[in-house]
Amino acid sequence: MPLREAAGRLVRFMVDFALPPRCAGCGAIVDDVDSFCPACWGSIEFLGNGGCTTCGLPLEATDAQTCGKCLARPPRIDRTRAAVAYGEISRSIALKLKYGRKVALARTMARYMTPVLGELPAGSLLVPVPLHRARIWRRGFNQAAIVAGELSRRCGAEARSDVLRRVKATPPLKGLSLSQRRRTVAGAFKVAATADLQGRTVVLVDDVLTTGSTADACARALKRAGAGRVELVSWARVIRPSQLDV
Repeated sequence: MPLREAAGRLVRFMVDFALPPRCAGCGAIVDDVDSFCPACWGSIEFLGNGGCTTCGLPLEATDAQTCGKCLARPPRIDRTRAAVAYGEISRSIALKLKYGRKVALARTMARYMTPVLGELPAGSLLVPVPLHRARIWRRGFNQAAIVAGELSRRCGAEARSDVLRRVKATPPLKGLSLSQRRRTVAGAFKVAATADLQGRTVVLVDDVLTTGSTADACARALKRAGAGRVELVSWARVIRPSQLDV
C-alpha cells in the first residue's frame, strides 16, 4: 500500500474516532459516514433506476419502458436520473450545501447519485450545471461543481467545470411557469471554444431538478457543440406538481 494512501486512511480513522459520523439529515450519530439514521432513511423516497428509461419519471400501471410524452416528443436530454425525490430532508440537505456551506454533504449526495449514473462509456464527462459568474462571486462556489467532483472520485469519469458557461445572468426561476422558465434561460449557456465534445457522452450534474428547463437549455448548447449524448443526474427531483414552486 502506498505511503500516502496509508497515511490518508490513518487520518480518516483518527477523525472518525474523534468525530463520529452523523446522519446527513438530522445529525444523529450513525454507524457509517455519509449515511442516514433509520428515521430519516425511512422518510426519504429513493428513486433508483426505475421509471421511464428516458426521463426517469415513475410509470404506473403499465409494462411500457418509455412514457408517452417521451415517445411523442423525445427530449434533448437522453437520460435523466435522480437519487431521491424532492422532500423535506432532501431539500434540507441541498440548502445546507448551497447556502450553509456544508460542503461535506456533497459526498452524501454523490454516494446515492452514483448508483443511478449507470455504466458510462469511455471518455464521458461530468459537467456541472454552471452558475453565472456574478452568482459565484456572491456565493463563493457552485454547489453542482462540488457534487460533480465527488461523483468523479466515485465513478472515475472526468469532471469538467470549464466546458459549459452561463453567459447570461437570469433571475430566479421560482414561481415561473414552465414556458416562462424556458424563455428565461434560452441562450443563457455557451460551450467553451476549447471543449472537445464531438461524439462524447456528457452527464450534466445538478443538486435539484424541478421542471428541467435549465438542463434542457444546457443540453441544447452541448449538442450544438457536438456532444453525441447528454444525460442528467441530480441529487433530488421534484416528482409532484405541487412542489414545482421551488
